[in-house]
Amino acid sequence: MRNIAIFLTYMGTAYHGWQVQKDQVSVGETVEKAVAMVVGHSVHVTGCGRTDAGVHARKYVANFRTDSQIPVERLPYALNTHLPEDIVVTGAREVHDDFNAIGSCVKKEYTYLIYNSRIRDPFYVNRAWFYPKRLDENIMQAAADQFVGTHDFKAVRSVGTETKTTVRTVYHFKVQRHGDLIELKVCANGFLYNMARAMVGTVVYAAEGKIDPLEIGAILEKGDRTASGPTVPAGGLYMSQLWYDDGKVKFHVGEEE
Repeated sequence: MRNIAIFLTYMGTAYHGWQVQKDQVSVGETVEKAVAMVVGHSVHVTGCGRTDAGVHARKYVANFRTDSQIPVERLPYALNTHLPEDIVVTGAREVHDDFNAIGSCVKKEYTYLIYNSRIRDPFYVNRAWFYPKRLDENIMQAAADQFVGTHDFKAVRSVGTETKTTVRTVYHFKVQRHGDLIELKVCANGFLYNMARAMVGTVVYAAEGKIDPLEIGAILEKGDRTASGPTVPAGGLYMSQLWYDDGKVKFHVGEEE
């Protein structure tokens, strides 16, 4: 059996996240059906993360096993003929047998977009969070800086998927303004359920003056979810970069390729 990694980009608005659901349409299920039609047998497609309902992916990696001998360079074109317009396979490569799209991933980056203007823009509906009150990106950056490093992130996760530990390492959390659009990029070795969206909510809380940026360290230490900011809407969140290194294969998928 060959182990094939595929590279995707998708808009998540119409889907209930990546993970296959019993009674909801998911990105994973849609991709699995397309792969099965191309390779001629049922498959299980492993995704690099369980993106929530409405969350998008500029970059996403998944893998599946097949005995089909279709050349990898032909797979994207074949798969895209069976996929809806909001899911696109941009590439494919054969990987070693132990490669796993989630287990072999050592770092992930999410990007969150806030449309910060008094008047909404219809082209950003379900693409960015419309926030009409002026936000100070310098205060937001001061708050974001407090998350960088290795911490227990229990205070910024929602109750959901159980994990062995809530300790994660955040490598960067950058805030940039481009006109009315505020872009927040957070990179970590892993994310808890709703962690990225709750981190953004906490940074916005600081910009609103509801908490001091320097209080965030104490909030993380206390582990109290009610002391941090809200979970912001899913439509502004994008998986944007991925780093792989499992000892046998090493590559990066993202804007700096």
